[in-house]
Amino acid sequence: MFDGFQLEHVALPAATLRVRHGGQGPPLLLLHGHPRTHTTWHRVAPLLAREHTVVCPDLRGYGQSSTPADTPDHSGMSGRALAQDMRELMTHLGHERFAVAGHDRGSYVAFRLAMDHPDAVTRLAFLGQVPILDALERVNERFARLWWHWFFFAQPDKPERAILADPDAWYGLTPELRERMGTENYADCRAALHDPATVHAMLEDYRAGLGLNRAHDEADRAAGRRLACPTLVVWATRDDPEPLYDDLPAIWRAWSDDLRVRSLDCSHHMAEDAPDELAAMLLEFFREGALRER
Repeated sequence: MFDGFQLEHVALPAATLRVRHGGQGPPLLLLHGHPRTHTTWHRVAPLLAREHTVVCPDLRGYGQSSTPADTPDHSGMSGRALAQDMRELMTHLGHERFAVAGHDRGSYVAFRLAMDHPDAVTRLAFLGQVPILDALERVNERFARLWWHWFFFAQPDKPERAILADPDAWYGLTPELRERMGTENYADCRAALHDPATVHAMLEDYRAGLGLNRAHDEADRAAGRRLACPTLVVWATRDDPEPLYDDLPAIWRAWSDDLRVRSLDCSHHMAEDAPDELAAMLLEFFREGALRER
């Protein structure tokens, strides 16, 4: 898994991150979602590394990266805090400007990174979501049925107790899933989900999402701030978001003037379910940026 990549732990001012990086070419940061670790990219990263220097970290609070101290506003797991980690990580690795692709919760970190650090992000690929503000403004009965976990995870204490009573059952960690994910990726994810500190930190991510992350998006909208880089939005056709939102392009046009919207015929974890197709789509988008910048 990740042949030719280097694995290390990088100490930053506010977190220590486990990270794999390898390849040659323009730098590209890949951000995983919940409840995965960076190993979710194991089928995609080597394909991208043919043309890019690929960096795959465990987000703060996930996998084997450090977990922050609790605060009443959950700021240690806010998108802004995690995005700051990413900027510092890439600087540490020698990359002042870079492209970024984020999936699921990692897409919110990618969005915040592009909004807070427009000088650093050259291109943004947003995989599988809409901005948190837009999602929360569109909550209805259908959203509540499909994404009830957002509101359950935001409650104090009870989600931790429910998940940690049987993490395998909660996350559906079955032999069939191990086959789909790949043995090493599955084992890495499962180890994280059996760690109480990691489970708590991942839930703090959701608690920050309903509060601070939403507030940061609202402040950007009120100030008229928009994405300064070309943006690719990719949807999985067998996932929840497409039936939830009838106005996907319109949602994103409110944030980006340079937008592409694509779809993949797969389920939610697209890097595991459709790695070749996803890699080809990302390479096309990021290759376009490399040609423009020559």
